[in-house]
Amino acid sequence: MLITHANLITWEDENQILSDYAIYIKDGLIAELGPTSELAAKHPDAEKLDANGQYIMPGNICAHTHFYGAYARGMGIPGPAPKDFPEILEKLWWPLDKALDEDSVRLSALIHLVDAIKNGTTTLIDHHASPNFIQSSLDVIAEAVDQSGLRAVLCYEVTDRDGEKKTKQGIQENVRFIERIRKEKVAGGRVAATFGLHAGLTLSDATLEVCRDAVPEGVGFHIHVAEHEADEYDSLEKSGLRVVDRLHKFGILGPDTIVAHGVHIDAAEIAILVDTETWLSHQPRSNMNNGVGVAAIESMMRAGVKVCLGNDGFTQDMWTEWKTAYLLHKVWQRDPRRMNGMDVVEMAVKNNAALAGNFFKEASIGVLKEGAAADLIFVDYHPPTPLTSGNLPWHILFGFNERMVTGTMVAGKMLMKDSEMLTLDEAEIASRARELAPQVWERYERFANQ
Repeated sequence: MLITHANLITWEDENQILSDYAIYIKDGLIAELGPTSELAAKHPDAEKLDANGQYIMPGNICAHTHFYGAYARGMGIPGPAPKDFPEILEKLWWPLDKALDEDSVRLSALIHLVDAIKNGTTTLIDHHASPNFIQSSLDVIAEAVDQSGLRAVLCYEVTDRDGEKKTKQGIQENVRFIERIRKEKVAGGRVAATFGLHAGLTLSDATLEVCRDAVPEGVGFHIHVAEHEADEYDSLEKSGLRVVDRLHKFGILGPDTIVAHGVHIDAAEIAILVDTETWLSHQPRSNMNNGVGVAAIESMMRAGVKVCLGNDGFTQDMWTEWKTAYLLHKVWQRDPRRMNGMDVVEMAVKNNAALAGNFFKEASIGVLKEGAAADLIFVDYHPPTPLTSGNLPWHILFGFNERMVTGTMVAGKMLMKDSEMLTLDEAEIASRARELAPQVWERYERFANQ
């Protein structure tokens, strides 16, 4: 395929904006970039797609999400509203994940995958939980990802909160799926795996040790860390160590591990994350919604933590997450100079791409250059002022929105063209989900009232 008449945003280390350029795609990769006139003459027989002056850029990446939370939309929580994050877990998320069966897990994933395609998010790192449907749950999600055409990194959340049998099943599901990924190219290589852990506050020392021993060589973990103070207090009570220190003691941290949130870690814990080269994912919308506080992201980045941007299961419109991060730290610090737009780019573009590259090693992700994966989005933006590589972050923050995404491509395959979904039927998926929702909500209420 030859995409012509595009304005390219490359997101290379030295970002370029290239006017009236073309992209020649072969075998799912960007084979050539060049002026439209040159590549059109060079590849006269290629299938052509005219971008008509739209911006083409790498697809967005989400460093931490929860597909399984889709059925929380519009759902009522019985009794008084939860007063803090521990109550939110107990009253909302833990009864909801128990209510999920095979069909609702599949549809939860499909709902988020539709959302991702429409909003231009092409790679997602998911963290799954369904205590009453553990075995093969990752296969079901992988099938949905395959159907969608997107990329995803999957894991199952191991926890002790549902008893020893289900703890073991969670460990087995992670190991089984990791081994499957190593043996075959699931979804043509668009699905990768890591080892999921819930959070230190629901994991004993014994379970952490078993997980560390069970994880295959070269694989890291994906775990929530210090989202609320309760995680730190629990860790101190269990071990006399703060959360990050405890995870470090058990060998959980490292260059292949993602810790989500880090809202309540201290300076010494930040130093451990730097020393171990552990990734940290920031989810500002979720932190605001749960009232847990604001992580010291700028300090972490200054210290050298590899900070990425996720959404924690909110909608897959990552530019909205950009804007939330940009604004939240300003109001939290009462200083409009905080959280520079380039800091947001470092998280959401540079670090997210590097993290994705940890899992998808065959080609670069998140950049437009020869040899990179052809994971692209088409953006119908007409800037009212000059758009340059220097001011692009602020055009995205104050001008771009997800309605402008008209096309989404992964590995050279169009998943949405001219705003029309090609791989998933949004209306049918939503209709099927609505049919299942009353059953899911009924099971949820039963678990919530136990």
